[in-house]
Amino acid sequence: MPLQNHLTELERKHKALERELQSAVHHPSMDDARLAELKRKKLLLKDEISRLKNGHVSVH
Repeated sequence: MPLQNHLTELERKHKALERELQSAVHHPSMDDARLAELKRKKLLLKDEISRLKNGHVSVH
């Protein structure tokens, strides 16, 4: 997958997680562990996007 396509997909996933988090915050029944997991995933995506944009290869 070309880098730009990969970045676009990561950014799309990041935005989707942001929407899900915003929705979860407004629902008090949301499990705190689930909320923390969403935040963790969003941060990981943000870090990977940043690494790719700065020319660093992510090693997993």
